[in-house]
Amino acid sequence: MQLSLSIPALLFPAISLTMLAYNARYLAIAALIRQLHGQFLETQAQPLKKQIELLRKRLEIIKWMQATAIASFLLAAVTMFLVYVELELWANIVFGFSLIFLMVSLVLSFIEVQLSTKALGVQLNSME
Repeated sequence: MQLSLSIPALLFPAISLTMLAYNARYLAIAALIRQLHGQFLETQAQPLKKQIELLRKRLEIIKWMQATAIASFLLAAVTMFLVYVELELWANIVFGFSLIFLMVSLVLSFIEVQLSTKALGVQLNSME
């Protein structure tokens, strides 16, 4: 495949928006953990403990989502440099890794959404 500078550059806005979304998730979960932790200290309610455990898992996944998205972004930039210096074979290899990291990040995002749904189920079940 013949890579041009514009192909890896197409990933820049997508990865940037993805990272913004991941950061927003992280901040929302951090605020929720602080709130639930205070409630748990007051009530010792088991559903809160379960939610906090799920949130801990979600934070770990989000950390890896962000790391793989950053790696993808960095590798896309390296690809552009390699295209610029006309090292096409290396540019193709690095771009392939960039795409793999982006796909891993998206799969982790899917898993995190599933955990989020599970946490909401715990909340709804505790209301019954």
